[in-house]
Amino acid sequence: MFYHLFSPIVHKQVFGISIFNVFQYVTFRSIAAFITALVFSLFLGPRFIRLLKKHQAIETIDEDVPERHRQKQGTPTMGGLIVLSGLLLSSLLWNNLTNNNILIMFLTTIWLGAVGFLDDYLKNFRHAKKGLIAKYKLLAQVALGLMVALILYYGAPDTSAITRINIPFLKDYAVQLGWLFIPFVIFMIVGTSNAVNLTDGLDGLAGGTIAFAGFSLGVMAFLKGHYGFADYLNLDYISNAGELTIFTSALMGTILGFLWYNTQPAEIFLGDTGSLSLGGILAVLAILLREEIFFAIAGGIFVTEALSVIIQRYYFKYTRKKYGKGRRVFLCAPIHHHYELKGIKESKIVVRFWIIAAFLAAVAIGTIKLR
Repeated sequence: MFYHLFSPIVHKQVFGISIFNVFQYVTFRSIAAFITALVFSLFLGPRFIRLLKKHQAIETIDEDVPERHRQKQGTPTMGGLIVLSGLLLSSLLWNNLTNNNILIMFLTTIWLGAVGFLDDYLKNFRHAKKGLIAKYKLLAQVALGLMVALILYYGAPDTSAITRINIPFLKDYAVQLGWLFIPFVIFMIVGTSNAVNLTDGLDGLAGGTIAFAGFSLGVMAFLKGHYGFADYLNLDYISNAGELTIFTSALMGTILGFLWYNTQPAEIFLGDTGSLSLGGILAVLAILLREEIFFAIAGGIFVTEALSVIIQRYYFKYTRKKYGKGRRVFLCAPIHHHYELKGIKESKIVVRFWIIAAFLAAVAIGTIKLR
């Protein structure tokens, strides 16, 4: 909004100084978006917590998680409402709202936020134990993936540019997907959305890892949106990628604000409202930046969490069929519960996963120079 509000007077001077042109700068608006989202989330947190407690929107603990999680029974959930509210408000204030990439991010945020909200609503208000039926949730994720893929595939001036996957570590090398880009986008959105949802099992775990992955994508968006940096670093220049830097800054701000209330002992949980939508947001950011493999490195925690569940499930089925009794690779999946059952404190697991997430983000950013 501010970008458009001050655009007509961008060259107007006050006491001989041009002060309104600052609202056109990506760097200024990124910092402002971060601060706005952070302050708004901090302000909104206690009010949402009281409201959700009042309406009994509280967490129901699954039977298959470690026993110590029973003490979390009754903690308010649907905290994703705080995160998404802060993100959308900050982006509306500081982004160029005519930017196609930002409109796609709004579509992703609202669509998956609504799906997650419906899932949480059914579980917490209608007391449906499993929430939204899995096939309907999957169908909604696939529908979003298909919409985003078709918009990008048929809306891009140069289809070959958007359907190219850049390979980190390698200079001037990319894989051209062609029409396979469409199912690939669906896979990315569905997979990442569910992977982040699986990661959201310990206080602060998902929020912290999202912040590090988001930071790496924000750095990439800034570099690719700046012709000089993109040319020097041998990155493909994307003229409107700078606006994604602002959106990502708002994402980091709102996540950090939420973590104020979500670190152990959590006063509120993300719920599917937050985890499903935030996973999709990261996936779409990576797709728009044409850096899906870069994101797989930076978001390695999400990949590991998802793989641990897949390995556990299929190994159990395989051994049950072969030996008559299912065996497990991990004490419990996702893998963060495995470490809990090994006796490691929850807070230590979370901080160690944050450290790994920071390391992976650094590795991903480091690959930029190697190109």
